[in-house]
Amino acid sequence: MTPTTAMEAALSTPRPSPTTPGLDERVRRALVGAAVGDALGGPVEGWAPEQIAERHGGRVTGIVGPWYGEDWRTARPVAPYHKGDGHVTDDTLMTHALIRVYHRVRDHLDAYAVADHLVPDLLSPRWIPELESEALPLQRIFLAEKWIVARLHYGHVDPREAGAGNIVNCGAAMYMAPVGLVNAGHPEAAYAEALEVAAPHQSSYGREAAGVFAAAVAAACRPGATPGTVVDAALSTARDGTRSAIEAVAEVAVHHEDFESALAPLRAAVEPFDTVGPDYRNPSLGARRPSRLHAIEELPIALGMLLVGCGDYRRTVLGSVNYGRDCDSIATMSGAIVGALGGEVPADWAATVAEASRLDLDAPAAVLAQVAREVFARDLERRRAHEQAFGALAGER
Repeated sequence: MTPTTAMEAALSTPRPSPTTPGLDERVRRALVGAAVGDALGGPVEGWAPEQIAERHGGRVTGIVGPWYGEDWRTARPVAPYHKGDGHVTDDTLMTHALIRVYHRVRDHLDAYAVADHLVPDLLSPRWIPELESEALPLQRIFLAEKWIVARLHYGHVDPREAGAGNIVNCGAAMYMAPVGLVNAGHPEAAYAEALEVAAPHQSSYGREAAGVFAAAVAAACRPGATPGTVVDAALSTARDGTRSAIEAVAEVAVHHEDFESALAPLRAAVEPFDTVGPDYRNPSLGARRPSRLHAIEELPIALGMLLVGCGDYRRTVLGSVNYGRDCDSIATMSGAIVGALGGEVPADWAATVAEASRLDLDAPAAVLAQVAREVFARDLERRRAHEQAFGALAGER
């Protein structure tokens, strides 16, 4: 189905049916799905599929413990974080922080909202599951995310330009699901807003991925959407290497219905566009540098696993987790998209993650769904005012 026919299907559906979740439920499934995917992927992040299978005696099929067991506090390279046992990572911490920004602003966000609200949030103590203590989120997030605070809080750089110079990775993309949900059903608007929100954080294909991921989430919210229409919407917004990488992965993914057979082919498809190289823990000299020819690995693979999983949450997310490498972010993205499509998150997984991480996974969704309604109402008012002004100018009224 093309993006045009997907829009026609959305417009022809007057209200949600029992099998077509409405806005509140799609927002909930997307955000809970992202958090659960994050928690499943965290303990195997950075490893290859073969290493994951050897460590766990086969493919990961649910929530697992730390890679190094009881030695997680001291073992390298992931100490001192308690990755596993249902703990979310920085992907979810950043996603929830962005939702709090929407809660405060209650409108579309821009680069200045990041400076005025997201940065202070990262400097406010919160419970950090992987540290098993209350701490500043700044103390948990990766260097590429610390960049936001360094550039905006300490450097006072123009928020619209602060992302330039940062390492180019998936850091901005991983928490852009809320942008897609606020712009539910309107991928073009989600893309544009995410590019603006990501400006203080990323540049080049890292920023592009943030926009395309938000567009995919927005497209998944359309009634009648399918994994295919979501990928179509992503391709309709994507540029340069990001578009080429999604095309290459999608062409391979459609030939697989089981993630086991898809793991190696999907990696081979995205490899020409990935700057990190074959050894995830030892990036190449050209890794994470700006380029119009390359792409982050995580988003194309998330979309590929969405196609392989055919809209099923378990298949989509477990494929993302067992892919390895940056699989917590891959599963965060694929979990958000398949959840927005209506994929049901296993209740036992969600309950375990919520309890282990000491997080209410439903509350942020309720907040964001209400904000989305308010923003939509404001958009209608702005559109009507524009129509009246333009009609008067054009002599049509």
